[in-house]
Amino acid sequence: MDNENKLLELTPTDPKTGRLAARREIRKKYLINKLNYINFQDDVVLVNFKQLKYNHMVSLPAKPQPCLGEELKCLWTETDKIPQQLSSYKFQEIVVPSGKKKLVVTSSEITIDDKGICIVLPETCWEESPREMRRHSCSGVKVQLIQNSVPFSGVLVDFSTASFRIEITIKPPQTFQWINPNIPVNLIFSDESEVLYSGECRITKETDGYKSKHYVLQPVTYQIQRFKPKEFRSDRQRLIPSPTIIFKHPLIEKVISLKVIDLSGSGFAVEEDRFEAVLLPGMIIPELEINFTDNFSVICKAQVVYRQIKDEGEAANLVKCGMVILDMSIADHGKLSSLLHQAKDDHSYVCNQVNMDELWDFFFESGFIYPQKYAFLEINKEHIKSIYKKIYNQNQNIARHFIYQEKSRIQGHVAMIRFYENAWLIHHHAAREPGIKRSGIAVLDQVGRFSNASHSLYSLHMNYLFCYFRPENRFPNRVFGGVAKEIKNPKASSLDTFAYFHTQKGSNSEFHLPKPWELIKTDPKDLLELEEFYEHKSGGLMLDALDMKAMRAEGDDLAREYQQHGFKKERYLFSLKRDNGLTAVFMVDISDIGLNLSDLTNCIKVFVLDSNELPKNILYLALSFLSVKFEQNEIPVMIYPVSYAEMKYVPYEKLYQLWVLNTQYGDLYFKCLSNLFKDIGS
Repeated sequence: MDNENKLLELTPTDPKTGRLAARREIRKKYLINKLNYINFQDDVVLVNFKQLKYNHMVSLPAKPQPCLGEELKCLWTETDKIPQQLSSYKFQEIVVPSGKKKLVVTSSEITIDDKGICIVLPETCWEESPREMRRHSCSGVKVQLIQNSVPFSGVLVDFSTASFRIEITIKPPQTFQWINPNIPVNLIFSDESEVLYSGECRITKETDGYKSKHYVLQPVTYQIQRFKPKEFRSDRQRLIPSPTIIFKHPLIEKVISLKVIDLSGSGFAVEEDRFEAVLLPGMIIPELEINFTDNFSVICKAQVVYRQIKDEGEAANLVKCGMVILDMSIADHGKLSSLLHQAKDDHSYVCNQVNMDELWDFFFESGFIYPQKYAFLEINKEHIKSIYKKIYNQNQNIARHFIYQEKSRIQGHVAMIRFYENAWLIHHHAAREPGIKRSGIAVLDQVGRFSNASHSLYSLHMNYLFCYFRPENRFPNRVFGGVAKEIKNPKASSLDTFAYFHTQKGSNSEFHLPKPWELIKTDPKDLLELEEFYEHKSGGLMLDALDMKAMRAEGDDLAREYQQHGFKKERYLFSLKRDNGLTAVFMVDISDIGLNLSDLTNCIKVFVLDSNELPKNILYLALSFLSVKFEQNEIPVMIYPVSYAEMKYVPYEKLYQLWVLNTQYGDLYFKCLSNLFKDIGS
């Protein structure tokens, strides 16, 4: 190394304390290179002056010009803030940022005018460690200060994670006397497109001013609670090597890179230097990259939720910051979930590339596809094979699969598909014997952990989880039925029973409804009446999960999503009326044959509001008319409530129970599972 570019290690003694001073002497060549780097980055230095009469300090930002060695010339960046009587101020020093430290430059040969300052560079300067948090200059960040219902507008001048300096400009009839510095205010930072920060703050300092004024404020708290607290939190993983977060800071417009300490599907923690800290609790980062390798990264929207200062041992002067993921594309979330589930258990896979021959062998060997079910599937087996190849190996936007696998052999499996706007269907749950308990529970645990980490993300639309099961099937009845019964709150988890049978495809020419019956398109008033009926009958979550509420039933965004990925998804709602009185609502779901191997996603659901008034022959006529919308000749029908089928002697093949979970009650779900399987190792 060039001797002239070396740092001179000096530790002078502080004459007052007798301790070693936290600074060292730096040669001029190193200083010049640092100044030219700052010029290259279009950054600034601070020029400090002391007011001679009143003995207070003033700092002016200035942009250093290219430096060749003898002189340093800097141009003011805020000419409107230069004191009018600059001659009454004495030059003190130029402070040059240098990573986590600063270089302090003094000189006795200076020239100052209204454009800038020029000094003769000394042979050495001092490098000092910061004694307080670095203040970061800001531009383009709008501020709204609200106190006692009155909003004041301004801009953010600079900030640290401990305090902010803002400039407020009043608009008549506002006066600064409307701002009481003794009580808290609410601050909102925003750019042109969104809010970046909001929080309660206290005023610690203010300047004099007529139309504009500077305020220094401190946050009241350094921790926020984004979501309601959970007893069962997402598992945090410490990965090796640890990933890195990279983002453009929304307040200072600089690219920040920090190492991740731990990571889950819902958030992560990082460490940063206390004196250079840039993560402000409450701050939203619109776009943040979690980088694992050059070829693997995910993008999310995140928010800082807490900061904790470490003050012991080697971690002294470090700050741990927690961040929550606010949103992430469904594809990126799939990649992140896959990595985290593998990190927890290397037998657990999420949306991995599947050997389709092995998967079909598993379905048959586990007994999931039994002879009667295969008789229904066989006629469409080639179409079903192609659909499943596309779902399992080409698409993650509408589907998820969870596999427990040992030595390339599938032991347990469960899948999910987003079939309604805000609800995911859990289906195809199976496990091989004799390890059904371990692998069957393992994949259910994966689904639980996945939903626990994901349900708050808008992109996943996971407000509800639901599944269908037959009451005589002991395992799902114990799990899903047991959860609903133990929670004892139908708004958290509910069970509703359908009668299931098949009807033959009819034709339009066969359809003749006698007067005064009519089958017409369902309108919002019909859905409101259906809500009242269901609330009285059950009070559960079925209509929420199936998008049968009046405010949501017209949406078709999900259908377009299916079409974009080469899948079929149609839904029609019809009302059966007599003399304008609503008797039943029919929901016609049409999807690819075999999307659900019991075809529960390709069927007609009938909700009978008035069992006494609906004759069996009228029901069959309506079903015959609606059946023409399907490709297959045998169409599954599900009737609610079962009491109607029993009252009118409608023959049905089996009963299906619909289980729905409101994912906001995930803690209750996990607590119930823990109680149900506390004696079974997973």
